[in-house]
Amino acid sequence: MAYTCQNCGVSSEESSKLCNPANEIESENLCAVPPDKVCSGKMDEIKFSCDACGSVSATSDNLCIPIEIR
Repeated sequence: MAYTCQNCGVSSEESSKLCNPANEIESENLCAVPPDKVCSGKMDEIKFSCDACGSVSATSDNLCIPIEIR
């Protein structure tokens, strides 16, 4: 089973490796999670930002209006 962090969108097969894990099916949208809530040490994996609210995620699937961070 895969888990996704509800704070930053990073996925892992082990929930213990995430600070706020949720079953991947339940974690659909990370909008409204501010960048300062990203898991410690995971900023390198962050590739997208939401153009609407500024939330960040490792994948574009977790944001309403994803834009790639350059």
